[in-house]
Amino acid sequence: MTVVFERPYEFVPPIRSTVWPWLVQRLRIYDRYLAKKEGVVDYELRETDLLKASLDAGHSVLLAPNHCRYADPLVMGWLARRLGIHVHAMASWHLFNEGWLDAFAIRRMGAFSIFREGNDRQSLETAIEILIDGARPLIVFPEGTTNRTNDQLKPLLDGVAFIARTAAKRRAKRFADDATRATAGSGKVVIHPIGIKYLCMDPVEPWANAQLDEFERRLGWHRMPPRDTRQRTVRLAEAMLSLKEIQYTGSTSQGDLPNRRDRLIETLLSSTEAEMGLHSSSSEVRERVRQIRSKVSALYFQSDQSPPIRDKMHRYVDAADFAQDLASYPDSYLIDGQATDTRIVETIQRMQESINGKANNSMRLKAVIEVAPAIEVDTARPPKGVRDPLMQTLDDELTKLINKLSSEAKPIGPSLQ
Repeated sequence: MTVVFERPYEFVPPIRSTVWPWLVQRLRIYDRYLAKKEGVVDYELRETDLLKASLDAGHSVLLAPNHCRYADPLVMGWLARRLGIHVHAMASWHLFNEGWLDAFAIRRMGAFSIFREGNDRQSLETAIEILIDGARPLIVFPEGTTNRTNDQLKPLLDGVAFIARTAAKRRAKRFADDATRATAGSGKVVIHPIGIKYLCMDPVEPWANAQLDEFERRLGWHRMPPRDTRQRTVRLAEAMLSLKEIQYTGSTSQGDLPNRRDRLIETLLSSTEAEMGLHSSSSEVRERVRQIRSKVSALYFQSDQSPPIRDKMHRYVDAADFAQDLASYPDSYLIDGQATDTRIVETIQRMQESINGKANNSMRLKAVIEVAPAIEVDTARPPKGVRDPLMQTLDDELTKLINKLSSEAKPIGPSLQ
């Protein structure tokens, strides 16, 4: 996900009319879009009664799904359609700049923009007001960005708790001040963790080997000896890392893949921060990337920036984004005994995005969407010096869901071509 350079950020508010989302659901537009663009051709909904119970009780609902694919926001539309509801969703600013049709559609389905490179107070206030009103559930992806690692949860953003708790306080006050509304419904705000898992509908080897064949041909690897799919994927990941090491440092390094990955991440971020005069106070990759992107975004549209300086800023963002991309390759994801068909697909598609800028989505996928029990949002101030209990509970519940759903993928054993 890159910083949008075409124009400065401008908040995009949601369209609150229900006509457009009703029409989209009626015509099943996102079904066709998901099949064509993302390869998601089927779905299964689980424990929807838990969400229905919250809606029937009059609670204001925040839906908090894990976020591993670009398909996730539209996949949530199947849940909304099943329950006969419409939703609002917080969406990254870049999604409103992917083309006029995408921008047109995403707004009319209830989305509004969030500028992740800065402090977007207007977006936060919009999210809070949606929860205070409670007319539609609000979708917020607590991981912030997609990561193509379906079986591991990335660190959650504390802004989710801020939105939910602020809305709970204001909603409680509003209901307390209005006796008629207080007797007609609930003043509560609840969070429903949502687990999304994508399962392969076809055997993975034919698809994976076709993608790996193409990669190997581009590298000049001809007449290779037989290897199983997992081995081929790992070796190509190592080759891609070596090419990137040469690109950014001039040579390859020694050691296992995780250590080489971490060294390259640190080189990318520290060298970029030094050139930009940034002194990061965080050791977390995502926060350091956000600081780089935030500064570039703040400087890019200044009138005195010459084309060479702007080209340099593009280079800064490319390096930071690649560091974040590298950080999404988890340790031990493809080791013997833990590799699955979905992990093979994710790793190959991640490499394709890194090298080609676009993934091959021809593998047919089924989305499983499971609702977890509601977490009531406490209006009390969280204790100092420890992690916010609300975020800890959300983290625990999402992790539990992901671990459960990940077991449904097919294990990959040694199968030679």
